[in-house]
Amino acid sequence: MNELLKKALSLGLGVTILSKEKLESAVDELVKKGNISANESKELVNRLIEKGEAEQAQLKQLIREQLNSLLAELHVATKEDIENLSKRLEKLENNNE
Repeated sequence: MNELLKKALSLGLGVTILSKEKLESAVDELVKKGNISANESKELVNRLIEKGEAEQAQLKQLIREQLNSLLAELHVATKEDIENLSKRLEKLENNNE
């Protein structure tokens, strides 16, 4: 595979922030310069989009895990904790009536 394609595929998180239009534009430049063929450009765009989507999902999961860890560390009540307490309070109120 062309060295330029390898670099493009190893962009990492940079791919996740590029729009499809910008990606296509950048790949079109590679075609114009003769670095890749038109057929390769379509495949490259699709692979970069897939990679970007996968990295975006991984990043979201990592952020979610880190946020949950931080909230647990700070002893912040979760939505589930609050719902459970509300149910217990309602039950206690009903028992006292």
